[in-house]
Amino acid sequence: MRIDIMTLFPDTVGDMLCESVLGRAQERGYIRIECHQIRDYTVNKQKQVDDAPYGGGMGMVMQADPLYRCWEHICGEAGFRVHTVSMSPAGKLFRQEDAKRLKEYDRLILVCGHYEGIDERFVEECVDEELSIGDFVLTGGEIPALAVADAVCRLVPGVLSDESCFTEESHWNGLLEYPQYSRPEIWHERRVPEILLSGHHVNIAKWRKRQSLLRTLSRRPDLLKDARLDKDSAKVLEELRLEQDHSSPGEP
Repeated sequence: MRIDIMTLFPDTVGDMLCESVLGRAQERGYIRIECHQIRDYTVNKQKQVDDAPYGGGMGMVMQADPLYRCWEHICGEAGFRVHTVSMSPAGKLFRQEDAKRLKEYDRLILVCGHYEGIDERFVEECVDEELSIGDFVLTGGEIPALAVADAVCRLVPGVLSDESCFTEESHWNGLLEYPQYSRPEIWHERRVPEILLSGHHVNIAKWRKRQSLLRTLSRRPDLLKDARLDKDSAKVLEELRLEQDHSSPGEP
């Protein structure tokens, strides 16, 4: 899989994606991530990529033409129109399901906006979808692009050592992941749960399922509406809800 990132800060973005797991995956040829400096596609000596907005207002707007020239170069190199995602606070909220969906493309373009945003005409002509990583505003689209690239690339076969590395994590099946522990057995007078020291894998699996459901119910109950639960999990969840109701303080 290949991801092309259109950005004003290619060195910073590229360095981040060449470290750790994704760096090793690139070395082994499972994925390829290329960053493109948008300023290289301007037609003036100043390499200007922004200008004042029509209609007035604060800030500057990224011009459509440099973005288009960069996008056109990438698509021309690919030999087809590459699925293009713009990182925008006005976009759809990015979720794990989107990472799974985007992983199915052989090639993606991620566009990093800046300033007050990008000229809407570029969005209309070249962008297939807009995504946001949360209900807040950042100074640029680089951090969201890093997040999306990381979330998508780690799902590509071969990037992680085993499929269970991501299928048992938070949000894969609509639940949060169970608590994790490592050595030492006792730290600051806090012990690792005895069940995890038992060596009984069936009981450990049951404990982890229960803890995953409990954590989701306590912290993100909104996720349970769309969670894919088997019969055993649904039964455990009902038990946890009853326990939660019984432990809640009574009405005054």
